[in-house]
Amino acid sequence: MSHYDFVVIGAGVIGASVAHHLAALGAKSVLVLERSTIGAGTTSQSSGLLRTHYSVKQNVELARSSWWAFNNFAEYVGDDEASCGLVKCGYMISAPDGGKIDPLRASLIAQQDMGIEVQLLDRTEARERLPIAQFDDAALIGYEPEAGFADAYLVATSFARAARRQGVKIMEGVSVTGVVREGRKVVGVQTSAGSFSCGALISTQNIWTPEMAAWMDVELPVKPERHTVLALECDTAAYSFKMPAFKDLGSAGMLYYRSYGGSQMLVSEGVVGETLNAPETEQGDISLDYVGEVGAQVAERFPAYETAGLASSWTGVYDVTPDWNPVLGSVSDIEGLVVGFGFSGHGFKLSPGVGKILAQHALGLPTDVSLGPYALSRFASGALLVGKYGAGAVS
Repeated sequence: MSHYDFVVIGAGVIGASVAHHLAALGAKSVLVLERSTIGAGTTSQSSGLLRTHYSVKQNVELARSSWWAFNNFAEYVGDDEASCGLVKCGYMISAPDGGKIDPLRASLIAQQDMGIEVQLLDRTEARERLPIAQFDDAALIGYEPEAGFADAYLVATSFARAARRQGVKIMEGVSVTGVVREGRKVVGVQTSAGSFSCGALISTQNIWTPEMAAWMDVELPVKPERHTVLALECDTAAYSFKMPAFKDLGSAGMLYYRSYGGSQMLVSEGVVGETLNAPETEQGDISLDYVGEVGAQVAERFPAYETAGLASSWTGVYDVTPDWNPVLGSVSDIEGLVVGFGFSGHGFKLSPGVGKILAQHALGLPTDVSLGPYALSRFASGALLVGKYGAGAVS
């Protein structure tokens, strides 16, 4: 049985980030096991938004710790030719009078108190930045000029290449089928390619985390939830790369938008989606009724899009916890197991920071951001990380 100091399950953007950071922090013997190919699961379905705006302070800290990596990506992964596909277009968020305005104001103030550049815009200033939209109902508008979007698949594969350059072994097309234990200590894994012993196991299994729960006979609360993304095309009101990504707290679906190149807009909901009975990444059905419902909300904010065409669409799956925030760190009294799951739509934005703190924790080092608030035990104690906006991916 081959031995590795660290075995990582999953080579999505989180697992690949963990592998890179383990090696960068000095780990010499690391194996990554991926059931498919690097970044081919839920990572490849990401919309790629990057922002530090959250109503949960810890998420702001993780997003801020990740931002330097995205801004200096080639240097971060040690490859002059690496790119994360960053488009720094800014991020705008608005709320009308009502229940969302106080959470938005509190979140914007918290960001500013943490030293993040956030501007308050009036309607005229918002229209100057996003001229294809109307803001007649906007009572509060925040703007984060350093935000934008990037390519999650590029990031995952770049982290994986960086990890390999540092000696990490990545095995694709290998499924983990069980965990080898000595009492409550994890000492290895069983896979479709044989068994491997390890000093520590790091699970970044995403929507497949219930497999680990069954192997270890522990409760890891997470469910797969499908969300739909639409690309709309409007030649008369092109959403250019210079226009900011936009979060509309006033819409029924708390829609988010960004440019998708050319004359296309990418749009999706930020509320609860379709719960799946089992983890899967296959494309789901998208009804014309759904397209019509979302299209009507889009047209309220972007009038020219009332006649927009549907250029393309896809579905993506979130790994959702009861409070819509991730679980990071150790699992009760199990020795040698570290988990990172339940990112609930935040994973890509936080991936550099999360990968680093999970690697630090596995190595027994102090973590840049405290894992305490993300502990699994919070679900039993009631200390949930509930966002001020309610259930949904904005947190």
